[in-house]
Amino acid sequence: MKSQFISALRAGDAVADVFVLQEKSLARKKDGGQFLTVMLGDRTGAIRGVIWEDAERVAAALAAADFVTVRATVSEYQGRLQLTIQSIAARFDDDLSAADFIPATARNVEAMFDRLVNLTDGMKNVHLKRLLMAFWDDADFARRFKIAPAAKRMHHNYLGGLLEHTLSMAILVKRIEGHYGNIDMDLLLTGAILHDIGKIKEYAYRIKIDYTDAGRLLTHIMMGCEMVSEKIRSIEGFPEELALLLKHMIISHHGQRDYGSPEPPKTIEAVLLNHIDDIDAKVNGIRDFMDASPAAEAWTPYHNLYGRQFYRGHFNGADDGNPAAPDPGPDLDNGP
Repeated sequence: MKSQFISALRAGDAVADVFVLQEKSLARKKDGGQFLTVMLGDRTGAIRGVIWEDAERVAAALAAADFVTVRATVSEYQGRLQLTIQSIAARFDDDLSAADFIPATARNVEAMFDRLVNLTDGMKNVHLKRLLMAFWDDADFARRFKIAPAAKRMHHNYLGGLLEHTLSMAILVKRIEGHYGNIDMDLLLTGAILHDIGKIKEYAYRIKIDYTDAGRLLTHIMMGCEMVSEKIRSIEGFPEELALLLKHMIISHHGQRDYGSPEPPKTIEAVLLNHIDDIDAKVNGIRDFMDASPAAEAWTPYHNLYGRQFYRGHFNGADDGNPAAPDPGPDLDNGP
């Protein structure tokens, strides 16, 4: 039974528990020797660990490990907690609970799914509506869509995260309806719902969130296009140009080739989808980063991806030493 969780660790704590081994990497010390860095996880988050001695042997011993037993001391480095590891060993027994190690959405999955389905009920384009119904009526797709994460690390990286991210984007689409003229809102809503469906195949998430072989070789963009094409072929009379525009939205939703999109957005609907996706992903990722940062601090530690610290201000309790309440996120639990 696991007793120590990452979110509760504090500098100076002694750690003796089991964690998921998410990543490991050998690096050079200044004296030419090697050290090993690992990323350890449980359902409450992730923490970096360092092994200074006998790094190559330890790395080899962990080659097939999913879970590891760790003895370590918690320290602080560059404003973030990390583990100085005295011992780490692979653990292969089956008496571990996956619920201790994989984070999951705190929201009601069935309620989110029902709300997403309800948002499609008012669509006027019969072809797009039939396409979405083909997905909703696919029991295997619905089961996997409800549980899949939206990412390995940066945003909505927990079970149910894909559904949560998709619903949030669909709500944003509805909220800009009428603000811009000459927008195909049914196409935009369909693109928002289907843009990431390939992630049900891109990620494995039985004991930890990681890429499948297909995910590494094809990416969710390619697999999502294949899934949409397959469903479209089952719908008699689906317009060829509509299929082309929808698939363009899927392949371009990352915005740039450098970010993984084969093509940049070339329609207004595709441009809007890219920015709605970017907004929702970044806000979720940054707020999770803020919530995981030390309490009673107005500024977060440095965020390596965004190249900056984030200011939370004194409204969060930093001025009186009280911890900030976790951000509740968008309202996904109420509404039609």
